[in-house]
Amino acid sequence: MFMKTIDFGRFTSIKVGPKVDVLVVEKDDTIPNDRYLIGHGNNLLISPAPSPLMMLGDDFDFMKIEDGLLHTGCATSTGRLLSFAKKHDLGGFEFISKLPGSIGGMVAMNAGVKEYEIFNILDNIKINGQWIKAEDIEHGYRFAKLNGVATDVKFKIKYGFDKKLLDELISLRNNQPKEPSAGSLFKNPPNDHAGRLIEGVGLKGKQIGGMAWSDVHANFLVNIGGGTFEDSIALIELAKKLVLEQYKIALKEEIKIL
Repeated sequence: MFMKTIDFGRFTSIKVGPKVDVLVVEKDDTIPNDRYLIGHGNNLLISPAPSPLMMLGDDFDFMKIEDGLLHTGCATSTGRLLSFAKKHDLGGFEFISKLPGSIGGMVAMNAGVKEYEIFNILDNIKINGQWIKAEDIEHGYRFAKLNGVATDVKFKIKYGFDKKLLDELISLRNNQPKEPSAGSLFKNPPNDHAGRLIEGVGLKGKQIGGMAWSDVHANFLVNIGGGTFEDSIALIELAKKLVLEQYKIALKEEIKIL
């Protein structure tokens, strides 16, 4: 393992954060239990003084088909996995075209689009060196209780990549903003949509400093130039306060704030 200085203002998709020394863990390293594991920075908002961080290194960036399963390292990008699925005609992976980041990040939050979630196609996960069946891990809408560090996963395999489904899911991007963001900020409450609630309290397009609730999709917090952690938190807390007051609904973050 080794330390790597990462500029989170460039590394994260929302383009907010300081330069921080991050521990890079490779195969056969003892994984610390006092550091937070990050993926590729697509659902992260990093504070000026985050807790100690670590990330998986290149040893965990691989894909191979063995024993009827697709074995993938958790540092592998969703883009690489999607390309692999296309090349080998593997079905069930079409939805990840909507979800940038690492496989480990997707597993940690049970990422998905509509009815498609990553746990639907997982067979087992290697956590703290032990393989555990996915069905034995508590998970649900945008959460998974891994109780440790996931380094590898094995996916169920079915053949028949669905190009039509891929195109349909990609078309959903049309209602997403182009500015830097961390994706959907809040989880959708049961039978409702966080974007509708944020728009309903008059915050769509609301700007504080260099951050704003997107005027394209209100549940996206976007960096319109020079946005800071403080700007972000101010808008997040304002949305939670107004939605609770008007709708009696407590919004819960989908992104990770460190």
